[in-house]
Amino acid sequence: MPAATSHPLAAALAAALAALPTALLLTACAVGPDYVRPDIEVPDAYKESAGWKSAEPKPAESRQPWWENYGDPALNALMQDAERANQNLRVAEAQYRQARALADAARAGLFPTIGASGGAQRARTNTNGAKTGNTVDITLNASWEPDLWGSVRRSIESGEAGAQASADDLAAARLSIQAALAQDYFQLRITDQQRDLFATTTAAFARALQLTQAQHRAGVVLLSDVALAESQLTTAQAQAVDIDAQRSQLEHAIAILTGRAPAAFSLAAATPTQPFDVRVPVSPPGLPSELLERRPDIAAAERRVALANANIGVARAAYFPSLVLSAGGGFNAAGLGSLFDTPSRVWSLGAALAQTVFDGGLRRAQDAQAVAAYDASVAEYKQTVLSGFQAVEDNLATLGVLDRESDLQDKAVKASQLAERLALSQYRAGTATYLSVITAQTLSLTNQRTAVQLRGRQLAASVSLITATGGGWTPAAPVASNPTPSEPKT
Repeated sequence: MPAATSHPLAAALAAALAALPTALLLTACAVGPDYVRPDIEVPDAYKESAGWKSAEPKPAESRQPWWENYGDPALNALMQDAERANQNLRVAEAQYRQARALADAARAGLFPTIGASGGAQRARTNTNGAKTGNTVDITLNASWEPDLWGSVRRSIESGEAGAQASADDLAAARLSIQAALAQDYFQLRITDQQRDLFATTTAAFARALQLTQAQHRAGVVLLSDVALAESQLTTAQAQAVDIDAQRSQLEHAIAILTGRAPAAFSLAAATPTQPFDVRVPVSPPGLPSELLERRPDIAAAERRVALANANIGVARAAYFPSLVLSAGGGFNAAGLGSLFDTPSRVWSLGAALAQTVFDGGLRRAQDAQAVAAYDASVAEYKQTVLSGFQAVEDNLATLGVLDRESDLQDKAVKASQLAERLALSQYRAGTATYLSVITAQTLSLTNQRTAVQLRGRQLAASVSLITATGGGWTPAAPVASNPTPSEPKT
């Protein structure tokens, strides 16, 4: 490279700066379609919302503790444990950080690459006679590819949309874990109530067996009555053991959700001093249009449509030529003593324009692939929205039916308990057979157990409705800066 006579590095820098406005002007365009959110046909109201209180939309904070509406301190503590230690949540959080890093990597394409090098060499040459000499050099090189056709900007759009989708995935994972934990916890408490019911029932059946045994010894009743009473008692005891197995499995599931081994976790049963008496919160479903903003899985699907749209621009930018600007400068001398002298200064400026002439249809195929991926993401987004509508409608209908069914079942419990008491009184008086007692007791137990199970189904449906409407989640805003890993912007 020729030696400069007066400030060559300054001249090179001035020339590069003079070229920047032209390059920046060229980067003003970006090929590919600009993103527009796909249209969704949204109904005015939910079909099954008749009788529900009209929603009063208001801004909801991210990570709103919706489970606190049930008023159960033990559930609140378990939710905090799950937030700290659930491993699936840690996976989603790490995937978010990965997506955030990919977005940052795409943004780096807007800036030049600068490198420095230095070296020393001793060599023997045979040009114009054999000579042996030293060479010492220090150079600084820079290269920049202006984003003429918007490929880098479309890549940034894609990366940002991917990061936002990953943040939404993290919110969806958190909401899913919270829902699973709440439902498992409520089901465990329902099994506790069933255990209490069977404890009370088996005690009553044991007393009935003692009564029939006493009457058999007195010659009042047949041995078959004793056998019936004993069979009824052992059947109830066997059913109680089966409930214990269900409770153990639910306790194990809760342990895993809270990040603990089943052997290291136990949950005490409710006691008379601390009974399980939660309320089913009234959760107005709101408007169908709000579902598009509140459900994180829908928001994530919409962000993936934006990602796919940006990838179309990346694919189409490959049809156009690329321009690389380069500049270099430094010092080259025969020894360290003269390395920084003015005659040792060297510099260079360059530009390279490249265009693919023939690729066998590769770019056309990549463009078609990007368009197809966009079409698929649009369809997935719309399907996710439709599934969201279905989930809300299903749980609205379920809660409405269970509410009416629970009222009727409570009446059935009272009637069957009265029938049980009357049958026992008639049996003691000798005016009824023990078969009528067995029938009344079995019906009473069945109705009481059904009432408890209905309570569990109501709680499960209310949790499902809250999560189907997005819980306390709010949609992700465009990410302007890197949120902390533990607090992704949602």
